[in-house]
Amino acid sequence: MPCRFVLLALLCLGSFAAQAQGDAAPAAAASSATPAQAMQLLDDRLDTIKATLKSKHPDTPLADLRGTALAVQDQARQLALDLAPQMAAVQAQLDVLGPAPARDAPPEAIGVATQRRQLDKALAGLDAQVKQAQLLGQNALQLAAQITGLRNDEFQARLASRTASPFSSAFWSEPARSFPDDLARLDRLGGRLADAWSEAWQPPNRTPLLLCLIGALLWLGVGRWLLDGLLLRLATRHVPDGHLRRSAMAVAVALTALLTTGLAAQLVYLGLNWNDILATDLDALARSAVRLVLFAAFVTGLGRALLSVRRPSWRLPPLSDLAAQRLRMLPWLLGAAALLFGLIERISRTIGSSLPTTVATRGAVALVVSGLIAAGWWRLRGARRQAAAEGVVEHRPLWVGALGAGAVLGVLVSWLGVATGYIALAFFAAVQMLWVGVVVASAWLLGHLLNDLIHIALSPHERGGQRLQTSFQLAPHALDQAATLLAGIARVLLTLLAIAIVLTPFGAGPGDLLASAVRTFGNLKLGDLPINPGNIFRAVLVLVVGGVLLHMLKRWLREQLLPKSTMEPGMQDSIVTLLGYLGGLLVLVLTLAALHVNLTSITWIVSALSVGIGFGLQAIVQNFISGLILLVERPVKVGDWVSLNEVEGDIRRINVRATEIQLWDRSTVIVPNSQLITENVRNVTQANALGRVQIKLPMPLDTDADKVRALALEVLGAHPRTLAAPAPYVQLDGLDAGSMTFNCVAYVGSPRDTSGVKSELLFELLQRLRRARLPLVRAQLVRTLPPLAEEDEHTG
Repeated sequence: MPCRFVLLALLCLGSFAAQAQGDAAPAAAASSATPAQAMQLLDDRLDTIKATLKSKHPDTPLADLRGTALAVQDQARQLALDLAPQMAAVQAQLDVLGPAPARDAPPEAIGVATQRRQLDKALAGLDAQVKQAQLLGQNALQLAAQITGLRNDEFQARLASRTASPFSSAFWSEPARSFPDDLARLDRLGGRLADAWSEAWQPPNRTPLLLCLIGALLWLGVGRWLLDGLLLRLATRHVPDGHLRRSAMAVAVALTALLTTGLAAQLVYLGLNWNDILATDLDALARSAVRLVLFAAFVTGLGRALLSVRRPSWRLPPLSDLAAQRLRMLPWLLGAAALLFGLIERISRTIGSSLPTTVATRGAVALVVSGLIAAGWWRLRGARRQAAAEGVVEHRPLWVGALGAGAVLGVLVSWLGVATGYIALAFFAAVQMLWVGVVVASAWLLGHLLNDLIHIALSPHERGGQRLQTSFQLAPHALDQAATLLAGIARVLLTLLAIAIVLTPFGAGPGDLLASAVRTFGNLKLGDLPINPGNIFRAVLVLVVGGVLLHMLKRWLREQLLPKSTMEPGMQDSIVTLLGYLGGLLVLVLTLAALHVNLTSITWIVSALSVGIGFGLQAIVQNFISGLILLVERPVKVGDWVSLNEVEGDIRRINVRATEIQLWDRSTVIVPNSQLITENVRNVTQANALGRVQIKLPMPLDTDADKVRALALEVLGAHPRTLAAPAPYVQLDGLDAGSMTFNCVAYVGSPRDTSGVKSELLFELLQRLRRARLPLVRAQLVRTLPPLAEEDEHTG
């Protein structure tokens, strides 16, 4: 389910109850009637809507008609769902009876045949009713779309309409002529409201009214104070100190203002209409007043949260204390203006005021709202100038400057529209500036809160990140990258939702806002592949859950199951790697299935890959297939000592594309997997081969060969790392002019020990030969080294 703004969710509180009351009677009538009667009622409602649209009356309530059409669509869909179990039950009875006998088969019993005919007839009737209900739903949905188009056309026409300029006498003469009639209508509405109050004050309704009024006053006074204190204590005690505490408190302050004021207004409405004493139009006016109070309270609470005049250290926007002080009253004034002019607009619609009065009222709204926005911008600019004069440099993001420029442009458009007679355009610009400001501020605040929550949960320096790091053995940089990625995705989603809400047609309600967001971003396609937000959310969920489960499975295999088996470590690592590849492929397939991707949708991708493989990806694919062969056939495995061309060392890891070989100097060589398959590879340790130490000693011809042989065997056998079986041996390898060569061989447990043991044996042999006065032949010369004692005497 996509993320929603807190503003939109809370604005729906007042409308949900009203919609439930408004639709209660038709729903009750539909539930008590038969399916055929219910569908007839729904069809009649659609005909009434169509007839109203054909009348083309200028005061036709298109928004109400659209809501009625959508309600018919919902009831038709619910009716089809209710009929589905009945069809399933009838079909189950037919399945119990079995198929009808063939023509050449004996006839079935008369009772069974009669029952079969009745069930077939009932199934056909239910199927026809389901199809009729589905058709009704489609017609209602098409009618709602048609009404939406009419509303957009009406809106465009209203924007393009022009009246006389307020600087001319013609503009004021028409409202002056219609003012007595409008005043009389207003007096009648006031009389009806007074009668409703008198009826609410009667004994049957007086007690609930008093209790609701007292509860509203207590909630506005004591309740707000207690709630503020409770939130402050919770934030200081349970929320970590830092950015999260500031953003959480800002959201809490905005919601506190909304909940306290909104609940108080709802209590007053319940007290006045306790026993449904308000007429339909008065009830609609009261519910509209509650929604306007909610919006005004949210505007003031949002401004209070962002400015944070009393607690400057908790202020989220980069505003100076002087700027916050100068803008302190702006949210209150904007909220009061929205409430006042919203009530005037709703009262004008209720009493049916004249067009000149409506135009004059909207012109006043445009001037007041745009004037307040201009005053706020001017005061903010003055505060920045003063800060710049004091040497304080304020850095603003680009989008903040763009919003400021847009506000200036909107103010100019509104003022020029009023001056030139385009009142509808001026009114739209002023209201949209207020609406865009509320949407942007809400999105910015929610973005900060989500960003702080994500970093608190995933940061390796916080408790949540440390728990994830311990539980899943994740690297700190991986957690930082995940936090940055999720925060970026959250900001993108909030931005897209804000854009969809801002681009909603004029005069839409909360349901229209959500529908507009779905229409804006729900019809995108990539080729033949539809991009649906719900499918994307499910695909991301499958990808994340599949990745976590695969990681847990690999960890369980690597740390618990495989170490208890008789497999060697190289085989264990190969199995884990291969299962990781297969599991990753399975997760990818499930993700594509969640996106509803079929073969026809990715044909162009496969074609592009085939062309890429033909030209530039041959080596990559070859190495990938070679890596799979290495993991399955295992000619080499992790831990083997191999020799390939001029590379010799231990295999540390077999990846998808290449194999990592660690050399004797601890450096690593990356070898493509295809070389390990297509070239000659010497695997020293594949069959648990032993290391062979070979030393050749060139000696003079007059040397005592038996003495050299015995001395060498003693040195080879005495070393702690040489093996007794196979036993060391010394051979006379050859005779040359003036010299003979002894070949000394010993075996060690691993080829990796060869170089170290050989070095130690050479040191020991040279020392023992000098002590025994057995000289070696000098390199490239056929003369002997002087004995050690003679060298000592000579040097001495």
